[in-house]
Amino acid sequence: MSMPFFTSILLSLLMALVAMAFYTVMERKFLGYFHLRKGPNKVGLMGIPQPFSDAMKLFVKEQAKPSPANKSTFMIAPTMALILALMMWAIYPHSHQSYFMQFSVLYFLCVSSMNVYATFMAGWSSNSKYALLGALRGVAQTISYEVSMSLILLSVLVLTMTMDFTKMVGHSWMLMMLMPLMVTWFITNLAETNRSPFDFAEGESELVSGFNIEYSSGLFAMIFMAEYMNILVMSLFTSILFMSMPNMLLSDMIMLLKTLMFTMLFVWVRAAFPRMRYDHLMNLTWKSFLPMSLTCLMLVFPAMMLM
Repeated sequence: MSMPFFTSILLSLLMALVAMAFYTVMERKFLGYFHLRKGPNKVGLMGIPQPFSDAMKLFVKEQAKPSPANKSTFMIAPTMALILALMMWAIYPHSHQSYFMQFSVLYFLCVSSMNVYATFMAGWSSNSKYALLGALRGVAQTISYEVSMSLILLSVLVLTMTMDFTKMVGHSWMLMMLMPLMVTWFITNLAETNRSPFDFAEGESELVSGFNIEYSSGLFAMIFMAEYMNILVMSLFTSILFMSMPNMLLSDMIMLLKTLMFTMLFVWVRAAFPRMRYDHLMNLTWKSFLPMSLTCLMLVFPAMMLM
């Protein structure tokens, strides 16, 4: 029996926030092991209360507002980023859904493309040259990689003939044909979420902290939460698009394990690879990923006609 609509939405958002909190602890612990240094192991039992102490520290601190900043836009940008990250969880497919969104893939593309505005608003409203440069770099990077991401997603849609994430779980044998594209998709997700080695919107060496340099306390926490929730939801959608299971009732736990595997890959890439040069980043998407995704899309159409 399915849950009521609002109960299902509220439960999904609550679980997403809890998962984001403990994912930050997992990342910091793993980075400590990767770099042969200490992680957050001292707070409470094995550092488990660490995310709650961080949240309490950030939200209780005084919010510093730069005097030259545009106050209203300065406050709206982090709120918008967090709301957009939470909206992505509305299309999370599971075995006890109370609603089904027929065009969930289209919803995903529309909401993810709106993140550009939150990034640009945060950098522009701060009225700081470093924040604006970081925002411009982040916007250019996000828009560039959305092109290849959309084309890869279009290849999946052609094979499955559906725009509903829930119905994609029964097409695992067809999606195995796109396994080479999964690597491209994962690298694109790294760039879309501003993660290492593509974290150019937050380059410490030249931009101090990028578009969020003027943010502190609660507003900074909201930007931080939005980034990590986007990582989790992109890992979830990767497991759905490329590693689906035919039986939805049996696949919830397996989908959770696959999502956890992709989130661990985000941490491993951050620990292992140095930051790229910005021109190499742009060349990668326009000269490598775009031709590859277009070629795969042209090959998928005759493959579907032969089936």
